[in-house]
Amino acid sequence: MLILAATPMGDVGDASPRLRDALATAEVVAAEDTRRTKQLASALGVTITGKVVSFYDQVESNRLPMLVDAVREGKKVLLVTDAGMPSVSDPGYRLVAACVENDLPVTCLPGPSAVTTALALSGLPVERFCFDGFPPRKQGQRRAFFETLKTEPRACVFFEAPHRLDACLADAVAVLGSERRAAVCRELTKTYEEVKRGTLGELATWAADGVRGEITVVLAGAQRVVENPEDLVDDVEELVASGMRLKDACAQLAVNGVGKRELYEAVLASRAGVEPVE
Repeated sequence: MLILAATPMGDVGDASPRLRDALATAEVVAAEDTRRTKQLASALGVTITGKVVSFYDQVESNRLPMLVDAVREGKKVLLVTDAGMPSVSDPGYRLVAACVENDLPVTCLPGPSAVTTALALSGLPVERFCFDGFPPRKQGQRRAFFETLKTEPRACVFFEAPHRLDACLADAVAVLGSERRAAVCRELTKTYEEVKRGTLGELATWAADGVRGEITVVLAGAQRVVENPEDLVDDVEELVASGMRLKDACAQLAVNGVGKRELYEAVLASRAGVEPVE
């Protein structure tokens, strides 16, 4: 079986008992960085008894046949990256796809993820979100990337290199405006963990002096602009039908251009069959 395992992002205390067991019992350990994996095992007091092989971007394709064969032979193959969950902006998905194509079993040991940790800490509405890996490095392509988020209603999570964060946020301001809210999460779970929350303008100013460490950015979703409260009545009634109080539904759906009171009155008028006053 192929086993994907999430590894601690910084605090080894986040390692699960299942990860410890897998490191100790796997016949093959495929690691993004073999040295870091051995250091992790040592910190956990675990002795790796299986064969440790490197599995990073440049060797991923060449390693696939050997690892697929090992799973086919009935061996336990453990895949770990330097931190967080394999396949999420890290090596992994090609090996998973190869095992699936060959009808071989794959499972996952859940655990630390910078994506979900940043979402939880952001202080932003994140009921719905998308993940976009790393933005493009070149300014033109990066601004085109932000153009796609102008009307994206979901929160967006992405990673960025610390030495590019200031330019990235400056481009975000240029495309999305200075008032869009965001959070920059730095060194998650580590000694110097820091979360800076604010508008893109505020965060761009903060980042201009330079930022160090592993960076995860959460960008608030675009707010829907509605000119007429009547356009939101059906959405409110849908929430009410699901069990939400009318006032709460109006508060949740009030957006730019429409206030809670206006929306509440529009719903009451709709229920009474009254035409809205122009």
